[in-house]
Amino acid sequence: MEDPKIIDSPFSCRIEQDGMSVQILIYRLEDTEWSLEIVAEDGTSTVWDDLFASDEDAKDEAMSAIETDGILSFSADETIKAVTH
Repeated sequence: MEDPKIIDSPFSCRIEQDGMSVQILIYRLEDTEWSLEIVAEDGTSTVWDDLFASDEDAKDEAMSAIETDGILSFSADETIKAVTH
């Protein structure tokens, strides 16, 4: 049995803001909808439970979350949050 093929979206990217960067990862298995994951510099990973009909919808959700919650909300490092807030 072959392993399922993972398809990466061209919308996956790195975003920098407030002195921190995150990787926006958008991917799917063949014949599934798109998954969204944001990985902070410290390795903290935030994965959405919901899947997205398109990779562009996933990108829009990621950008909205970063705008609404702030990029620092994706880091587990409380000292960074305390210093910048």
